[in-house]
Amino acid sequence: MMKDDCIFCKLANGIIPTNAIYEDDDFKVILDLSPATRGHALILPKEHADNLFELPDETAKKLLPLAKKLANNMAQKLQMDGLNLVQNNGEVAGQTVMHFHLHMIPRYKEDGQHISWNPTSPSEQELADIRALLALTE
Repeated sequence: MMKDDCIFCKLANGIIPTNAIYEDDDFKVILDLSPATRGHALILPKEHADNLFELPDETAKKLLPLAKKLANNMAQKLQMDGLNLVQNNGEVAGQTVMHFHLHMIPRYKEDGQHISWNPTSPSEQELADIRALLALTE
């Protein structure tokens, strides 16, 4: 379902014109208007979900195969040296538009971007505790 006050819903569903590079029944992929690098694109689901936690499983199942298809196309046509997939959930994680979206950021040597984090050094016990807390069973 589309959310009337969501800018990404309007972009994904053709209410606002875009520089789309791909579209199907579930997604529209557009060029970012403030790109980190040449070819930076956003995969936008047409159905609204605020974030990954709300994304329907059926949509999620289709997302990575689409990202792979787009990545291969980018690799062939942009002569990129690498690729970042970036997906933020919540303001504290850097999400600025509350509509799930996946950034596809082609990377080039000397492109000046630094998409990374500051590594920490947890103890073996801290890692064991976190593993016990988070371990999933089927």
